Amino acid sequence: MYSQIDANRRKTLLLIVIFVVFIIFIGWVIGRIYPEYGYSPLFFAAIISGIMTLVSYFSGDKIALSVAGANGPIEKNDNPYVYRLVENLCVTAGVPLPKIYIIPDRAMNAFATGRDPNHGSIALTQGIIDGLENEELEGVVSHELSHIKNYDSRLMTIVVVLVGAIAILSNYFLRFRWGRRGSANDRGGGQIGAILMIIGIVLIVLSPIIAELIKLAISRKREFLADASG
Repeated sequence: MYSQIDANRRKTLLLIVIFVVFIIFIGWVIGRIYPEYGYSPLFFAAIISGIMTLVSYFSGDKIALSVAGANGPIEKNDNPYVYRLVENLCVTAGVPLPKIYIIPDRAMNAFATGRDPNHGSIALTQGIIDGLENEELEGVVSHELSHIKNYDSRLMTIVVVLVGAIAILSNYFLRFRWGRRGSANDRGGGQIGAILMIIGIVLIVLSPIIAELIKLAISRKREFLADASG
């Protein structure tokens, strides 16, 4: 377990470094395509990457829960059955009690989020609460608690937020590019500018796809590990 925690910490750090470098590189490409802006795109990219990294680390769980439409955190009186079930499993697993959220959805789903066991959250849909027997629901919750315990909930939270950030920035850049097509043509550009523009557009278009593939690969591996430890 400890080797997995260390591995997830290294992956988290590596992911953040790659994200920051990638966004700064995109800023550099934009700066080369539009030299009249000087270092502004590079400076802007550095600020954005820093802000998004902090947001993903400290508030990624809140973003994930908000997007999912989760209600909570609940108290024991709100749903004694779910609260006691999670509480008992936390004692067994040796992890702090996470915040518990209920998603008003009939689909059967559950996920864990949070940057560490002391800031963990677990969300369960109403569908999975109503649709599973007690032992089955215990298995699902144990699985999600293992994500928190192994710190891979932090890794996936950061991945999801940073993937979203790349997608947003990609869309913004493409809109900016086509909106300024006329002025770019007026400049005449040159071969270097044209090559950089092509590279930049290709990177922007492909980056969300690549980021999504990375997210899926990490998610698949962490599910296997959670099954083994949960």
